Amino acid sequence: MSLSIERYTGNFDDLGSFIDRTFEAYAEKNGISCNYRDFCFIAKDGALTAGLVIGHSYYGSVYISDLIVTEEYRKRGIGTMLMKRVEDEFRGKGMEYISLTTFAFQAPEFYKKLGYEVEFIRESKNPKLNKYFLIKYDI
Repeated sequence: MSLSIERYTGNFDDLGSFIDRTFEAYAEKNGISCNYRDFCFIAKDGALTAGLVIGHSYYGSVYISDLIVTEEYRKRGIGTMLMKRVEDEFRGKGMEYISLTTFAFQAPEFYKKLGYEVEFIRESKNPKLNKYFLIKYDI
């Protein structure tokens, strides 16, 4: 075998089918349904993007990768609307929970207001970079 490890610089979307096939095959081999699905919801103000939430669902759970609201649209309830949209999308579809991570300087209090519970805090030398792992079971 002549194996090499290379940094991938192409379009990450092109890797989607490899990831999907590999996740699904391994899960199936172990008698589990992976059902991996990406999602993205965008808040638009006319032609402008005010914010978005992206993530994926798999193994009966939902993971939020990123929630972003642009500076000029913050404090208008857009982040809450985006998170509620994710919850509405998966409510009643057999998902056990929604999970996400955020840093101390970002939005742990925001997620707590939405009913997410802190599972764990990974502390950093810089307290602003303490990483919060949050979860919500009742969706």
